[in-house]
Amino acid sequence: MISSNDFRTGTTIELDGQVWRVVEFLHVKPGKGSAFVRTKLKAVQSGSVVEKTFRAGETVAQALLEKSTLQHTYMEGDDYVFMDMGSYEETRLTANQIGDGRKYLKEGMEVNVVSWNGAPLEVELPNSVVLEVTQTDPGVKGDTATGGTKPAIVETGAQVMVPLFISIGEKIKIDTRTDSYLGRES
Repeated sequence: MISSNDFRTGTTIELDGQVWRVVEFLHVKPGKGSAFVRTKLKAVQSGSVVEKTFRAGETVAQALLEKSTLQHTYMEGDDYVFMDMGSYEETRLTANQIGDGRKYLKEGMEVNVVSWNGAPLEVELPNSVVLEVTQTDPGVKGDTATGGTKPAIVETGAQVMVPLFISIGEKIKIDTRTDSYLGRES
């Protein structure tokens, strides 16, 4: 159990048989009446967002999530297949369960799979990935004075804005949280 006074961004709680993650919270102490906590909760499974108010000190069940490091081995139809490298046990996740992160997912990549009551909920990608540029316009000499950017397609099919000097075949580091270019990799 966790008290509503202990809510922080990222805290996971159990409500109505679902796992919810606290996106925003605000402790309110009105001059008249008792204090309360106004929260914005996001359902981990469906992604829907609701606003809910809790009394100060009210206890709710904390969702105990398990993280395991699995390797993405291959795709079968629309399913992504992950393998536990210790036990060689396979886990299948759909594209909806992975979400937007699938645009950076490539075979052989190790990720954290978050499970609740034995059922996989979501995939946590590393904060940055190194991918090869497969398609981009050539940079024109003299265009770099303004420090402009151009779109580039990487090997997984994701589109990222990169500096003008990046060319096809180069490996670049990408921040998976902000979809931004971090630098070249050799």
